[in-house]
Amino acid sequence: MRLPHNPGRRTGLIYLLICLLAPLRLMYIPGKLFLHGDAAATAANITSHETLFRIGIAADLATGVLTLCLTLALYRLLSSYGRHLAVLVVVLGGVLPCALYFVNTLNDAAILLLLRGSDILAPFSTPQRDALISLFTRLHAEGVHISEVFWGLWLLPLAVLTWRSCLLPRFLAIWLSLNGLAYVIQALVGILAPQREDAVSNALSPILFGEIVFMLWLIIKGTKSSSATTG
Repeated sequence: MRLPHNPGRRTGLIYLLICLLAPLRLMYIPGKLFLHGDAAATAANITSHETLFRIGIAADLATGVLTLCLTLALYRLLSSYGRHLAVLVVVLGGVLPCALYFVNTLNDAAILLLLRGSDILAPFSTPQRDALISLFTRLHAEGVHISEVFWGLWLLPLAVLTWRSCLLPRFLAIWLSLNGLAYVIQALVGILAPQREDAVSNALSPILFGEIVFMLWLIIKGTKSSSATTG
């Protein structure tokens, strides 16, 4: 089987795992369990689906580790075309997002502690605990906005390396750079003008497919050999 012998395809498979795991806590669990403006119902939903909620925590942790693995794989693939840029890819796209994923799971851990009702929470009434649960779900969402900045920034040095290397089509480099800028814009709007976040996200959604196309190209086509690009 040839797939494992192409480093581009191996890198694409790591990317695919991230794309499968990340939406679980990012989109599926909030859509299924969280009811905006109804703290009691949100708390009840999490209590009824605690296993799913815990799987979401595990998915976030796994996503953090995989992002680091992905950027290290890209470093091996592209560092010869710009070592400093490749280091930026690892730091902005791997180390910092991985740390944020791990830190952000503390908000979910706090929610589980509130649901258990340990002795230190005895002074808090049930409505107060429900309100705190809503607070921690929102803190997790704000942590995602912060992470989005790095989701965008790391794509910029990656785009330059993709352009320089010629291991992949150059239209992917252009799309990655636009994708990176779109993520940064989306994150800033979410922080500075959250009432416009949905409208901006919808407008930018076509650009945000750049990463998906990049991932699919790696999986299906892999990368050209270095000799092919220099010969």
